[in-house]
Formats: sequence, structure tokens, C-alpha cells
Amino acid sequence: MTARMDKRFAELKAEGRPALVTYFMGGDPDYDTSLGIMKALPEAGSDIIELGMPFSDPMADGPAIQLAGQRALKGGQTLKKTLQLAADFRKTDDATPIVMMGYYNPIYIYGVEKFLDDALAAGIDGLIVVDLPPEMDDELCIPAIRKGINFIRLATPTTDEKRLPTVLKNTSGFVYYVSMNGITGSALPDPSLVSGAVQRIKQHTGLPVCVGFGVKTAEHAKVIGGSADGVVVGTAIVNQVATSLTKDGRATADTVQAVATLVRGLSSGARSARLVAAE
Repeated sequence: MTARMDKRFAELKAEGRPALVTYFMGGDPDYDTSLGIMKALPEAGSDIIELGMPFSDPMADGPAIQLAGQRALKGGQTLKKTLQLAADFRKTDDATPIVMMGYYNPIYIYGVEKFLDDALAAGIDGLIVVDLPPEMDDELCIPAIRKGINFIRLATPTTDEKRLPTVLKNTSGFVYYVSMNGITGSALPDPSLVSGAVQRIKQHTGLPVCVGFGVKTAEHAKVIGGSADGVVVGTAIVNQVATSLTKDGRATADTVQAVATLVRGLSSGARSARLVAAE
């Protein structure tokens, strides 16, 4: 586990509250606006940032995140520029962990060793690569771990007891529990099922378990945060960006502020979660 990630989860544990993990698409709708969003996230209460790597064929993403990726690519975003976003963010924030999330193809084209070296230099703490199963750990996961970058796995409701140890084998940083089957941005799952799933995963690992998919409001964050070590929010943030844009997809004076306002609300929900659970 990288020092930043380790430190952040230790701090949260001491505070007795779950992490708020926020996803946004790098370069959506343009470089400067997305850097503004990234810088606003910790100030608004985000504990860990997931930085989306735009890709032309994002099969696991729902419509909102697909559109965000298209806007970013149209605006000229590349993997190199996404790494640059992290490097620019690090000039003023060396504490917030950054996890890059996306697909293997752009990394493969960039070159795995070069990508990992550049990611380390840019201050990246972890990777979530949704289309690389554990059977392909030699491709990216093991080289990343050797360089000190966390490789974070997704577990789902269909990840059974037999499969779970395989999924967790080389996982580090935290486990991302996708609380329902299907694409991102679906409805909120049943909280009691989430709680049971988190407990089941924790029987196999000492890593924090963060839960995502369907979290859109402070109330959702509070409910999910009652049993998870972290609450992941993506689609709601990406939608907030989209609704703030002009008709032709350009940023407005409200874009960064709209995201910050949403995240402040989510943060208040997540921060109140343990207080509720302890009652």
C-alpha cells in the first residue's frame, strides 16, 4: 500500500468515518476545467480521488461516463495529459491519494513500464483497470505492485467464495465492491445486502472495502457508509459536470462550483455515517 493511501485510511479509521472516494473524468470537458474540478474535490470533502482515463470503447461504463469520456477525447485529452493532470494537482496537494481508473488498451499502447514510471512521477497511488482479470496479473498488476503502485480490484455480487481469493490475491490499497451487476450509474442497492457483502469480503482480507455504484445523494452516502470503509461516487459527479455545460458542451463559470457543492453534500452524508451506526 502506498504511503498516501495507507496514511489516509489510518486517519479515517482514527476519525471513525468512511472515506468519500470521488470519480471524475480527466479532461472533461477540457483540461483546465477538469484540473479545477480535481483541485476542488479535497476542499469539498473528498478523501480519495479516482481520476478517469478517457477511452473510446468503455464497455463497463454507463451512458453518463461514456459521454464524459467522449467530451474529454473531443477536447484533446490523452493518457499523457491525464498523467499531467495528476502532476499539476500534486503541485498544491501532496496528501490526497489519486487512483487512475480506466481500461488497459491506452496503457498497453503507451507502454506498461513507461506508464508506471510516469504515473509514479506524477504522484499516482493506485490503478483500477476494469478489463484486466486476475488471470492477467503479469501484464500490469504485478509490475505496478513492484513499483509501489496499488492495484485495486473490483468485487461484485457474483464474486463467489471460490472466486474471491483469486480476485483478492494481488489486490492492494482497498477493495472496490461494485454493489450491483450491470453498468455504472444504476439505482442504489439494498443497504442490508451491501452490509452483508462487505462483511463477507472482510473475512478474506484486511484491506478497506469501498462501495460504489448508485450513490448519488448525502443520504445514500450515509447509508452505504454505515457498513463500508468508503463510499465511491462517480456518475452523480459526472452528471453534475454535464448539466453545467453549455449546449455545445463547453464549461461555464458554474462547472467547478457545481461539482464542489455536490461533493460537499455527499461528504456531510459520509461523515455522519458512523455517528448513525454507533447510535
